[in-house]
Amino acid sequence: MTPTRILPDLQCSLLCEDVRQEVTGNFILVGVLNFIRVPHLPVIALKLSVFNRWTAGIGQFIESTRLVAPDQTTVLRKGEVRFVLQDPNHHATNVTLFGQVEFKTAGVYYIEVLVDDVMKLRYPVPVIHTPPPQPHQGQPPKPQDPAPPQA
Repeated sequence: MTPTRILPDLQCSLLCEDVRQEVTGNFILVGVLNFIRVPHLPVIALKLSVFNRWTAGIGQFIESTRLVAPDQTTVLRKGEVRFVLQDPNHHATNVTLFGQVEFKTAGVYYIEVLVDDVMKLRYPVPVIHTPPPQPHQGQPPKPQDPAPPQA
């Protein structure tokens, strides 16, 4: 008996600044993100890309990729894509773009990847607020080093 449907495995999921495709079909991942460090909040990310690669499945599927707020219930962005795997040795690569994402607070956000409403992966994306250093109050700024004498 030949199976007609096997739920695929998620080979990888990476949050990136951008994903590009070469003429050869190969992908270039730009700025793979472990966290998002910002000098002030709220802040808007112009574009975030989620690169997902599926394998070892047979059939038609719907991938859902979500960006979830630190409260773990609010879905900030969601993307869905249909894909087909005709053989377990094939793979499918999907890229979901999230544009104009506003991060209102620091905290741990989450990327969730589902296939046909089955959660395959959930990973944290910390948004870290790091204000720029402030000059000390009441102290004059440090003098610049004098320029070397001209000969």
